[in-house]
Amino acid sequence: MRKIFEYYVKASIHVALAVLALLYLTCQFLNIPVNKSLFFLVFFSTIPTYNVIRQISRKRNRFYGLFNMPGISLTVSLVSLGLSLYFITYLKWQTLLTLLVLSLLTAIYTLPILPEGKNLRHRGLVKILIIGLVWTGTTVLLPVVEVASLQSWDVWVEFVQRLLLILVLMVPFEIRDLGTDPADMLTIPQRLGIARTRRLGLWACLICYLLTFMMDELSGEEILGKTIMVLSLGALLIFLPKKQPRFFASFWVEAFPIFWVLALWGIQALV
Repeated sequence: MRKIFEYYVKASIHVALAVLALLYLTCQFLNIPVNKSLFFLVFFSTIPTYNVIRQISRKRNRFYGLFNMPGISLTVSLVSLGLSLYFITYLKWQTLLTLLVLSLLTAIYTLPILPEGKNLRHRGLVKILIIGLVWTGTTVLLPVVEVASLQSWDVWVEFVQRLLLILVLMVPFEIRDLGTDPADMLTIPQRLGIARTRRLGLWACLICYLLTFMMDELSGEEILGKTIMVLSLGALLIFLPKKQPRFFASFWVEAFPIFWVLALWGIQALV
């Protein structure tokens, strides 16, 4: 069971479910229909994307080791890639264009375009901004472009809220890697220290929550759901251990979107 669990996390299946959960939350909060083809595309494309990024990172940005990943991971990545190419044929061209822009951002983040073969993962602030934009674009813009319109004010409020949430969710990863990140990477914890980074994250949570009340269409379920989201993130920042257990960030923190969906289902069942 331990090996299955480790594979579930290391093969990026867990993070793919987290992305899917955020996509579902967007559909619920903006009251737009769930597009199954888009859901399958996002899930299956996330797995090979994250596996490739991790493999390139382990091989110090060299592509010759790309296919040296464990056999099962390689097989799952290739099968997932094939399935994502299948589901992409069912989407609108506007969605495909948005997906292309997000893919280019991911490529810029991954490819060694900087001197000495480094990529933008080695630029702390740029790194978190690109990750935030890709996650937010994938989980907010894609479902809206596919079935609704970007001209809605609520869409852009949701976009800013989601970006702030993603940036806060990255804080445990940034603190976890504080001891291994190069000094010239200049991540937020390296610049501000752990205590100030926590406080910055708490301010981001507060701003994110207040933005909820700027929406034109707002339901009691959404208020309660976002209250749970912000409070749980705030508690995470306050009680975040300096020395994290092995799978604390890669499993428990990445599971937050999944927990939020379960909480939203519980709220809907009670209403």
